[in-house]
Amino acid sequence: MKTHLLIVVLITISIVFPVNAQDMKNNETNGISAFPKGEKLPVQVAQYFIGTAYLAPLTQNQQLNCPISNVTFEPGCRNNWHSHTGGQILVVLSGRGYYQEKGADARLLQVGDVVEIAPDVIHWHGAAPDSWFSHLAITTNVHTNQNTWLEPVDDEQYNTATRNNP
Repeated sequence: MKTHLLIVVLITISIVFPVNAQDMKNNETNGISAFPKGEKLPVQVAQYFIGTAYLAPLTQNQQLNCPISNVTFEPGCRNNWHSHTGGQILVVLSGRGYYQEKGADARLLQVGDVVEIAPDVIHWHGAAPDSWFSHLAITTNVHTNQNTWLEPVDDEQYNTATRNNP
């Protein structure tokens, strides 16, 4: 029930208030989601991705202490294995993607899915091989949250994850 309420609130906000879209350099959505696609990831972050992804920060008020960004993945794009010391929440906006925790099967992600990632859980997420994928990334426990980037999700791991979970 809480998950559905969160999604309804986020969609309503995006329709009534185009969250900072006017202030962004690249507010083109390309029909992927209601939120801006944003800019290609900066080199410092893109090095931890296979393929191309885009980032559009949606919240900018530091006093709110709740960073939310739209992350858009081109087909086949995924990030490296990584963890967050403060956890993370993903809300799927469009396309099809995958989320996998180390040692577990991959989970197919579709519009409306919410992923609650506990602190220090090693995982990856990204687009299906044949679909663009967009999700909100919500940073939790902001004051203590740091990313730890690990090894890439190689083609064999990615193909196994996506093939076994259509």
